[in-house]
Amino acid sequence: MAETPESSERSEQAGKTVARRPGGRAARTKRADEGAPPQVEPARPAEPPAVAAQGRLAVRKTYKLYVGGAFPRSESGRSYPVTDPQGGLLANAALASRKDARDAVVAARRAFGGWSGRTAYNRGQVLYRVAEMLEGRLGQFADEVAAADAVPRERAEALVAAAIDRWVWYAGWTDKIASVAGGANPVAGPYFNLSTPEPTGVVAVFAPPEAPLLGLVSVLAPVIATGNTAVVVASERAPLPAVTLAEVLATSDLPGGVVNLLTGRLAELAPPLAAHADVNALDLTGAGALAAELEEAAAGTLKRVLRPAEGRTDWTAEPGTERLTAFLETKTVWHPIGV
Repeated sequence: MAETPESSERSEQAGKTVARRPGGRAARTKRADEGAPPQVEPARPAEPPAVAAQGRLAVRKTYKLYVGGAFPRSESGRSYPVTDPQGGLLANAALASRKDARDAVVAARRAFGGWSGRTAYNRGQVLYRVAEMLEGRLGQFADEVAAADAVPRERAEALVAAAIDRWVWYAGWTDKIASVAGGANPVAGPYFNLSTPEPTGVVAVFAPPEAPLLGLVSVLAPVIATGNTAVVVASERAPLPAVTLAEVLATSDLPGGVVNLLTGRLAELAPPLAAHADVNALDLTGAGALAAELEEAAAGTLKRVLRPAEGRTDWTAEPGTERLTAFLETKTVWHPIGV
C-alpha cells in the first residue's frame, strides 16, 4: 500500500519518525531528542491479506517477557529478530538479560509457598483450565507453530492438539502422583513409616529448541503439576509460541510467578540460573552443548539436575511419570503405633 498524505501527516502529528515496512505498515521509532538514540527497526512481514483488503494498519503483537504475572520488556531494552526456517522475519522478541533472570527467580520464589500449599486437586483444576484456554486459541497457535517450524497447517494443528492433551494428562496426575511416589513402608518395629513426595522448589527449565509448543508444554507442565514454580528459558530459535502460551497462563487462574518465561540467548541466561543459590533444580532438556557446564555450576549449590535425553526426543509419545518425579523430594515420617 503506497504512502498517502493522510498517513504521513498522522505519523508526523504523533511526533514520530516514520519508516515504511513492506506491505505499508509504518515502523515508528523515537526521535533522538526524546532521550533515546534513533533506532532502525528491521523489516516486517507484509500485512495479512484481510487487513490489507480493509485498507487499515494491523495492530502488531509485541512479544515480551512474562515475569511475576506481568509482561515486561527486558530491562536492557533489547530485542532480537525471530525468523522462520527459510530466514523470513516473523517478529522481534525481547532479549532478556541476567537481571531479568534474577527477577524471574525472585518472582518464582515468592509464588512457591502459595502454589505448593494448594491442594493437588486444585492444581489439577488450574492445569485443566490452561487446556481449556489453549483449546479456544488453537487456530492462533497453529499459525505460530506452522510459521516457526515451516510445517503444513494440518501438522501444526495436530501438534497444538497434542500440547492441549498434554496439559490434560498432567492435570489428571496432580492428585495421583503422591500415591505412586509415596506410601506406607514396612519397618521392623511398632511404628508407622510413611513416605510422601513434596515439591523441590524453584526449577529452571531450558525448553527444547525443537517442538516450540509441544516440547515446552511437555517439560513445563510436570514441573508445576507437582507444586514447583518455574523459570523457563524458551526456545531461542522459536520463542513466539512460548510467549503466546504465557498469555494463556496469565488468564487461566495460574497465580503470577508460578511460571516465568524468558526469551533470549541461552548462553547468556543459562549460566546465571544454574549458579543461582535460590534455584533448586535444573531441567537441562534444551541446554544442548551447555549441559555439562551447567551441571557443573549446579553442583555448587547442590541442585537437582535432569539431564537431557540422548538423541532426538519424540514429544508426541506418551510422557509417562518420569518428569513428574524428577523434581519431587521424599519426606518420611515415623510415628509410634498406638500413640
